[in-house]
Amino acid sequence: MKLTMRVNGASYTREIEPRLLLVHFLRDELRLTGTHWGCDTSNCGACVVWLDETPVKSCTVLAAMADGHRVRTVEGLGRDGQLDPVQQGFVQCHGLQCGFCTPGMMLTARWLLDRNPDPSAEEIREALSGQICRCTGYENIVRSVRWASEHDGEKQSAADREAAGAGDDDHMPDVPA
Repeated sequence: MKLTMRVNGASYTREIEPRLLLVHFLRDELRLTGTHWGCDTSNCGACVVWLDETPVKSCTVLAAMADGHRVRTVEGLGRDGQLDPVQQGFVQCHGLQCGFCTPGMMLTARWLLDRNPDPSAEEIREALSGQICRCTGYENIVRSVRWASEHDGEKQSAADREAAGAGDDDHMPDVPA
């Protein structure tokens, strides 16, 4: 089947098998390896990406379901060579160890901060509750998100980020594979 989607602001058209998972499309077809493939059962959250501004576990979403939609991966967090405050927070507060869960954590944290710019530690933990980190006790991850919330005003607004991810128009032209 033919599929067209917008990923991190760029349009892609590919021929795929209908059973291909979104995580494999992103990693194998587009070579966006920041999206990690972990448990294959939606338990770990390492594969979280945004599908039309909503975090989803890409190991349980068929690529075909993203046809005509926008996808954002961890590679799409930074802008104009600058780290997103969430990325910077993970650096500043040592929010990662092995880094396997980090892309999913960052995308979920960005989603949370776009909806709640000043979350409590409990709200952060709740938002991240569907994701597993086997290396940390989550304290530095929570600190990283808090740091990002305190420095987020220095970056563009959520509306600007959404517009950047959506492109200049709603029409997605066919792009050769």
